[in-house]
Amino acid sequence: MTNSIELSGISKSYGGLTALGKLDLTIKRNEILTLLGPSGCGKTTLMRIIAGFEEPTTGRVVIDGKDATRLAPEHRPVNMVFQKYALFPHLDVFDNVAFGLRLKKTAKDVIKREVTRVLELVQLESYKSRWISELSGGQAQRVALARALVNRPAVLLLDEPLAALDLKIRHHMLNEIKRIHEETSTTFVYVTHDQDEAMILSDRVVLLNKGGIEQIGGPEEMYWSPRTLFAAKFFGDTNIVNGTYGQGSVELPFGRYSHAAKSEVGAGPVNVSIRPETLTLAPAQGYLGEGEFLGKVKDTSFIGNRVIYRVAVAGDTIDLKCQQLPTPGSHTLTPGTQVAMRCKPESFVVLPV
Repeated sequence: MTNSIELSGISKSYGGLTALGKLDLTIKRNEILTLLGPSGCGKTTLMRIIAGFEEPTTGRVVIDGKDATRLAPEHRPVNMVFQKYALFPHLDVFDNVAFGLRLKKTAKDVIKREVTRVLELVQLESYKSRWISELSGGQAQRVALARALVNRPAVLLLDEPLAALDLKIRHHMLNEIKRIHEETSTTFVYVTHDQDEAMILSDRVVLLNKGGIEQIGGPEEMYWSPRTLFAAKFFGDTNIVNGTYGQGSVELPFGRYSHAAKSEVGAGPVNVSIRPETLTLAPAQGYLGEGEFLGKVKDTSFIGNRVIYRVAVAGDTIDLKCQQLPTPGSHTLTPGTQVAMRCKPESFVVLPV
């Protein structure tokens, strides 16, 4: 069997409020699937339905080939890591991890073996006697992971588990989660509103919007080939420019381009998504090369490994964001600088209005 979870016709309503419209989703065995979207899109509701904390209004939940729609959480082969970890402050690390096994009246020697196994997995074996108050945020997050994994669940659900951590620790923990996933071969379902987390971690991403699935795909597909305006704007940073499409070319306020990315839209008005890193710019030299157009730098943001420019084009009617890679000794262009810009039409994504 290649599928771990199958959701069919799942919806959830609270009185007159619809949190999830009817949706179908298959989660493959051993993959990391991320539920991504803004607040209120339904991602946490969907996770809670998988966990058994919410019952769907309609639809069916199948886990490992068995209908789990009406099963209580404790009877599902699923464990969950909550955003606030829910660790017990009156217990040390070992006893926090052992808690679920003790509830099941597991033998003491098995508890010791299994807790030791998962503490080694999360690299906290030397912390087993520490109190929770003595741990850093990243260490507490690892304890929560260990407690969820000690029962050897078929599916591990992670509900924004890194939200409370600072950026460096968050990126480190993302790599740790990937490592733990590789070593356990458990299906991971991860909820976040952070696109970077989704791109770093996921085998596939499910982008949710207003209770429905907007798009499903791998991180590269989601980034370079969004299918809707919402997907283009939510997944990564992009410029959206109004244009006119027809016969394989697109007319934009700053030029006509004949090798734009393939599109399913018909002739007429369109939105064009242009990623900032596909635009290049240099100080204008008094003439324009083929395919170049003029702009004027409005502001700059130096972010160490990249420089973000906001450039006014088309007679100051449009602002384009451009991303450049700085080099040692190079100078950031200052506001007011006249520049020549060039774009790569093969990277345009033409979308319906």
